[in-house]
Amino acid sequence: VAAWISLLLALCFARQGREEEGPGGSEEADTANEFKNSLWGAQKIRDSLVDLGFVKLDVGTIRKYMVKRSKDPSGNWLPFIKNHMDVSWAMDFCVVRTVGFRAYYVFVILEHGSRRIRHWNITESPSLEWIIQQLREATPYGEDPRFIHRDNDGLYGKGVSMFLKASGVEEVRSAFRSPWQNPYVERFFGSMRREILNHVIILNEKHLRPLLSEYAEWCENHRLHQGLGGRRPRAKQGGSANAGDGKIISIPVLGGLHHRYERCAA
Repeated sequence: VAAWISLLLALCFARQGREEEGPGGSEEADTANEFKNSLWGAQKIRDSLVDLGFVKLDVGTIRKYMVKRSKDPSGNWLPFIKNHMDVSWAMDFCVVRTVGFRAYYVFVILEHGSRRIRHWNITESPSLEWIIQQLREATPYGEDPRFIHRDNDGLYGKGVSMFLKASGVEEVRSAFRSPWQNPYVERFFGSMRREILNHVIILNEKHLRPLLSEYAEWCENHRLHQGLGGRRPRAKQGGSANAGDGKIISIPVLGGLHHRYERCAA
């Protein structure tokens, strides 16, 4: 059924447009072979092993023990400028279709430096007033960035520019048809599609909202980000909490679509 829905969506919306690093012992190899995340690449598995207290394996060693699978075709995005990482945010929309082809707009505001999701929400009918309200909720108590990156979506109009200027935030617009100029939020949406939306048939907003809420919590507190050197956006100080010799347990996330790994106390 999922394949049928994907094919039907592709046929109906074909014209509408909108990404996986020293040798180790046998225990590391056995653990790498038992990872249940079929969507993960060698580098992400390596980062998870390091987080669990193993030595840093070579990517080639990880690939040697990985279960072979077909590659998920996804394009490579161009290099981008990393200036002002800690004072920049990005915002964008992502369209999600339900089984009945109803469109829901997922709005996300992402912090560049830490990859934290500052705010997100869902609506069926985005408007200028709704977008400005999301910006207010994302910036409580004067927590404003210096720059905010966005595309040239007509939904923003002049009202968003005026609101950001009044808030002391400088907007940085992407060139037309250049999503690589707003790479972090585009990468987030790509990951969200590959890691959850492409594997679930969305029924309605009541179904979509808790899925995205659980995904956002997993991304910020448990998912290891390659762009952060294998760390989490909300990483705790003092190193990994999984260091030690306790038993490794697997905890399902999103109904078992993904798993996170922790060590039990010895």
